[in-house]
Amino acid sequence: MTQLITRDGFVAETWPATGHIFDFDAYWLGHDLPEEEPLGVRLDVAQDAADIVPWFERLSLVVIPFASSADGRGFSLARQLRQLGYKGRIRAEGHVLVDQFRAALRVGIDEVEISDDQAARNPEEQWLAVSLSQSYQQRLFAAE
Repeated sequence: MTQLITRDGFVAETWPATGHIFDFDAYWLGHDLPEEEPLGVRLDVAQDAADIVPWFERLSLVVIPFASSADGRGFSLARQLRQLGYKGRIRAEGHVLVDQFRAALRVGIDEVEISDDQAARNPEEQWLAVSLSQSYQQRLFAAE
């Protein structure tokens, strides 16, 4: 099982059971997609965010897999999606560390999907403490 963490803490899954999350290839190959169902897409971190701009209006969720916590391309992809005007939910899934949560929120990621094991090792309080703490730049500017 997995847990979702947002800036508000651990939350229940809100993606409807009838919703579909496709790998980007399904879009690219022109498969028939449901018209009425909520649609989501899973993008590879090497994907160009501009490739899905034509589907922004239909997409309720973009999932960005993080295969490794050392690979920052998922953060760049999320930022590009926001810069291109995507307004829906962005979910990071996989290897995102507590220390990276604040950066995830700053680039436009709305929620992070983590394993139950990781949730047990890093309780909600740790995630929220990181997300609410000020950066050193904010503290410096506040002192002036």
